[in-house]
Amino acid sequence: MTFKELLSAGEHFCSYQERSQYEVRCKLYDIGGKSFDIEQVIAQLIVDDFLNEERFAKTIARGKFRLKNFGKRKIIQMLKLHKISTYCIEKALKEIDEKEYENTIDKLLEKKLEQLKTENNSLVKKNKVYRYLLQKGFESQEIIKALDSHLK
Repeated sequence: MTFKELLSAGEHFCSYQERSQYEVRCKLYDIGGKSFDIEQVIAQLIVDDFLNEERFAKTIARGKFRLKNFGKRKIIQMLKLHKISTYCIEKALKEIDEKEYENTIDKLLEKKLEQLKTENNSLVKKNKVYRYLLQKGFESQEIIKALDSHLK
């Protein structure tokens, strides 16, 4: 494929959704681009503001937190899979309001406790809630703090 064809494909790929450089690079390799051309296309997409890693990271962090109620650990893991820099990850996590983060943990905790109301053993119930929130990507200390305050 020529440079112009790759650039056109890259622009189309980036125009309807935020993308990471890693995603664009993989897509361009899949459609038959050569390494040198792909790097030039990515550079041009960055110059033309089709591609912006910080914007991508912020979008993923906001979306996964608000729509899927993912915790910071899971968001970090997703961003690392896209080979996003530590700087961009830190900037993206600042998009999550701490108060809203705590409220989300409480909301998920209450929802899970409601599902487990038939469970009689409080230790088993606490363990199930802990594992559920851990699986959603929340930090251990935040979960323990929320459990302690909620179960008092």
